[in-house]
Amino acid sequence: MRVAILAHEKFPDRAKTALGVLRYADYDAVAVLDRETAGQRVNDFVSDVQDAPIYESMADLEADAVDALLIGIAPIGGGFEESWREDVRTALEGGCDIISGLHYFLAEDEEFTQLAAENDCELRDVRKPSDDLTVSQGIADEVDAEVILTVGTDCSVGKMTVSMELARDAREAGYDAAVIPTGQTGIMIEGWGNPIDRVVSDFTAGAVEEMILEKGDEHDYLFVEGQGSIVHPAYSAVTCGILHGSMADKLVLCHDAGREAIHGYESFSLPDLPTYVDLYENLAAPVAGSEIVAGALNTSNLEDDEAREAVDAYADAIDVPATDVVRFDSETVLDALL
Repeated sequence: MRVAILAHEKFPDRAKTALGVLRYADYDAVAVLDRETAGQRVNDFVSDVQDAPIYESMADLEADAVDALLIGIAPIGGGFEESWREDVRTALEGGCDIISGLHYFLAEDEEFTQLAAENDCELRDVRKPSDDLTVSQGIADEVDAEVILTVGTDCSVGKMTVSMELARDAREAGYDAAVIPTGQTGIMIEGWGNPIDRVVSDFTAGAVEEMILEKGDEHDYLFVEGQGSIVHPAYSAVTCGILHGSMADKLVLCHDAGREAIHGYESFSLPDLPTYVDLYENLAAPVAGSEIVAGALNTSNLEDDEAREAVDAYADAIDVPATDVVRFDSETVLDALL
């Protein structure tokens, strides 16, 4: 499928959905839409993802150039920015489907539904959960697969990226591994999944368990995409639901090098790194014997020498093997996990 990815005024640093799709999805990215960087290319900013030209708006593309417009931004709260409306409208008028991971459902927008009907387009709200979810049975540990969950010191530290990278590296090493997608970007990449942060609270653990039961006897290793952080003032409930619902065997602690305060809630400082090991393992303990056995550090804001030193310091701080899975080799981390 040929897609244009909407990332207005956020690309690349605050457009993690766009980057995830460019790095891992099978879509053919024809264009990225970003008013601030229009006229440049994706690889001018990020070299290790699919390249594409950057345009100011959908109106700058040929009418039949793309099959779908994908919303590549995941703002806090998941709202729809009205400045995007013209691009969505233009896409629908040109016969393009819309793929969105927002909490704002485009299929419930009167203008968009009318345009979609008139132009035979699909509005895909991937953050809309299934209607048949229910509470957890506490049986995710009965599957044959080893369950590995990425957990974080904060939101937006790379849990989805780490899950994708480790699963891919495991497969390349000859292991039978799959990803359990729990967020909008993972669902867009994998083509299935439950959007855990949109699920009724009572059903959060059950929604994770359902996916593990579905895939757990088909693969040897399941890499569960984590969400939020156990210390996050807004997202901790989602994190706990995934931790308990997955009944993970092993955990990978993800962190963003140099981050000291919670993203979007900067009045809250991050705890010391070793504190997270105790927090996650103790919270999991009544349900499953989950242990943090590896770490993943996002060093994208550091030079190479600084990044190596930061990874070594991170590994020492949490007392397990660690790496930056995008920048460096993941072998030592995979050895601890597989």
